[in-house]
Formats: sequence, C-alpha cells, structure tokens
Amino acid sequence: MTTPRRPTPPRSRAAGGPRKPTLRHERAILGSGARLVAGMDEVGRGALAGPVSVGVVVVDAATRTAPQGLADSKLLTPAARETLVPAVQRWGVAWAVGHAGPAEIDAHGIVGALRLAGRRALAQVRRVCGDVDVVLLDGSHDWLSRREVDLFEAAELDVAGAPETDPAVRTLVKADLQCSSVAAASVLAKVERDMLLTRLARQYPTYAWDQNKGYSAPAHLEALRRHGTTPQHRRSWNLKAISGGQEAAETAAPTPEGGATEAATEAATEAAAAEVVEAFEAAVAQSLVPEGPVPDEAASPQVGPDTTGAADDAAVGSGGGRMTS
Repeated sequence: MTTPRRPTPPRSRAAGGPRKPTLRHERAILGSGARLVAGMDEVGRGALAGPVSVGVVVVDAATRTAPQGLADSKLLTPAARETLVPAVQRWGVAWAVGHAGPAEIDAHGIVGALRLAGRRALAQVRRVCGDVDVVLLDGSHDWLSRREVDLFEAAELDVAGAPETDPAVRTLVKADLQCSSVAAASVLAKVERDMLLTRLARQYPTYAWDQNKGYSAPAHLEALRRHGTTPQHRRSWNLKAISGGQEAAETAAPTPEGGATEAATEAATEAAAAEVVEAFEAAVAQSLVPEGPVPDEAASPQVGPDTTGAADDAAVGSGGGRMTS
C-alpha cells in the first residue's frame, strides 16, 4: 500500500529576511498612463508632542532602482536612516517633508493635520516637477483627499501652492514595506522629525524628547505628571489620563540658557520667533522653503543663529517642508 505524500509547505521568507521594497507598484501605475507617482508616508501620528510629519518622494518612468539598503524607516537604525538620506534625496524626481504643528493638530484633529502636512509636501514638490498624477499612500485609509467641508474650514486648511485638484490616491497596506517610493518617504520624514524633536529637547530638556521623540515613554510621562504640558504638546489630547497623574497648574516654560533672567529669556524667545516667521514668509515669496533641522543644512535658507529654541517652535508652528530638485 502506497503512503500518500504530504503536500510540500510553502517556503518561508524568514530565511532570507524581509522582502526589500521595489518599484513594482509604482511602475504598474506609471504603465497605466500616470506621468508622476508620489510615494507618501507619515510619522508622529501617535506622539504626544511635536508635529506630525509627512514625507513624499516622486518617481517617474525613468527612475532607477532605489538606493541600496532602503527599507521602511521602522526597520532601520537611526544611523542607517541618516546615512540613506543623501542618496534618497538624489534618487527621486523630487522630494519634500511637510509638517503640521501641535496647535494645528488641536485645531483640526489628527486626520486634518495629516492632510495639511501632506498638502504642504505636495506644494513643495509641485515647484520642481509640477502636479503629481497619483499618490501611493501607506495604509488602508485615504487621509490626504479633501472631503466636503464648509467654507470657513476650507479657508483654514488651504495651502498656498498646493494643487487645486487633489491627485488620485491609491492606498496600500504595508506600502512602506513593499514600495520603494513610500519607504523613501518614510525615511526622510522620520529623520527630519527626529532632528526637530532633538533640537526641541534642548529647549525642554525635562521631557527627554531627544530620546523618545515626543512619544509616551516613561520619562516623558513622568515629566508630564510633574511639570505639565508645553506649547509643543497636543493639548486637545487627554494628556492627564495618558500620564496617569495630575498636570501642573501652569504649562512648562523653556529652559533659559546662559543664566539669562526669565524676563530676558521671554523677550529673546518672542523676538527670535518673530524673526523666523518673517524669514519663513520671505522664503515662501521667493519659492524657497525654510527649515530648521535638516540633513543637509547647506541646502536650506539660513535664518541666523538661535540660542533660545524659538526657531524650532516657529518651524513646527509654520508647518513648512523642504524639497530638492
């Protein structure tokens, strides 16, 4: 009697490690008639402090295979991400990172803030390559496309330079693992936001943002219990319940540097913030993009030294992105 053969189980990918992202999905979209495809990904959605940031990388039919070592930012070490940034910036047709600050998250909700940051990023790449035809979005929910809103809300969420007509959006679960353009966008957004939170940590050292990047790590929660919120916290969120304690009666103030008095520090902070806002508006008028913490400082307009941390507050509040051609 012959013993039936057992079916051969499918070969696991674990031995060879995770599948590397490719341009297969992007090229399929380009082959269907699109001229430009933008991979888009966000970082900071679940943080308690700091901006939500959206990266975008545009590819076309001539775009070659992605730089060696590219993967979803969550799978890479901080050093590996930072090393990849210059190659990723040179690789695509255009790239940008847009931000929406804590006040905007409080005003419009996290989905509205994501849309705002994404449209700011699209406005920047539009200056380099024109309107993109399709946005490839990580996940199953299209948070980029504008819904029906009343006139007042539409005016508040308007982004200068953004396309008047929304691009087509294709959602794909785990696109950051499968699609090179989305993985590249995730790396750029993660590196830029991390650098911004590291600089903000110098202004608010109690919260250890250089380590936790604004997320709910134990040191961050303990600081919230002891000192309350800062202007960089998302105050519409129930931070008291999240931290498990009573918030301080007053919000935490920036740490003075160089032994400056409280009044002098406050005056210097306000003056520096006003200076950065003016620089931001002037740069936009000249089709330049201001930025605080960026991987390539030489590529960004210089707004002068900042010793109070106000420039970082203004950078988050303005929600600017930056791009290259």
